[in-house]
Amino acid sequence: MTARSKYRIGLVQMACGPDPEENVGKAMKRVGELSSRGASVVCLPELFRTQYFCQREDHSLFDEAEPIPGPTTERAAAVAKEHRVTILVPIFERRSAGVYHNTTVVLGPDGTVLGRYRKMHLPDDPLYYEKFYFAPGDLGFPTFALPTGRAGVLICWDQWYPEAARIEALSGAEVLFYPTAIGWHPAEKEEFGAAQHDAWETVQRAHAVANGLYVAVPNRVGLEHGDVRGNRVDGPGIEFFGGSFVADPFGRVIAKASHDREELLVAEVDPREVETVRRFWPFLRDRRVDAYGPITHRFLDPT
Repeated sequence: MTARSKYRIGLVQMACGPDPEENVGKAMKRVGELSSRGASVVCLPELFRTQYFCQREDHSLFDEAEPIPGPTTERAAAVAKEHRVTILVPIFERRSAGVYHNTTVVLGPDGTVLGRYRKMHLPDDPLYYEKFYFAPGDLGFPTFALPTGRAGVLICWDQWYPEAARIEALSGAEVLFYPTAIGWHPAEKEEFGAAQHDAWETVQRAHAVANGLYVAVPNRVGLEHGDVRGNRVDGPGIEFFGGSFVADPFGRVIAKASHDREELLVAEVDPREVETVRRFWPFLRDRRVDAYGPITHRFLDPT
């Protein structure tokens, strides 16, 4: 095996305000800052262009969706080209009239579109009404050949599904990026907040361990009510809990952000570490692929 070089990845943990253009401008500035710190791949948080609008069902908010290419991806493409950096750009994708997706676009360091991932698992919970806005992803679980190495992209609610992480690992990913918008319901935070955050981080560290790869998770921070262009909605809102992190192929957290402020994370990816961990913990080798047929069923009813 020819040893490949180490490289740095960057994550943007940011608060999102009511003005979409200001959010995009802030995000692009952060990409430049991470590039100056040596990051060659930068991932932005889920739906960063706006506050998290899925807290309510509002048909007027479909106006915020964009085609690919569109204003946000074109602006990000210029930044990618300027800084010679790969950028993972989550957007509200307008595919056609009436068909929209929660999508991450992968832009290469020359600004070209390397591919896209459409969110496969969509929540429908209080303040997370994503099934109203988004059609389920239909591109499967692709991985992308970045100049630095092969990477996978999954989005937020996908974090809880080991099947998604495993498929992308089997497709050659050495890093899984999870752009995220997750937080606490304020009324639940005191009683359940610590356990909720711990479960969220633990399940993703488990994906790193089970698949012998890096996991990188940028989240947003701050209390939001889904205020888009000044259209504020009354209610408890969501307190996005930050905690962005990178875990290595043995699940060790090698970079981590706070819960309450904007931060930039940089972490080193060593392809050799993926190789080493998988040699000593050969979970992929020992899989019983002949016995896993039942996993494709919704549920196995007792006989």
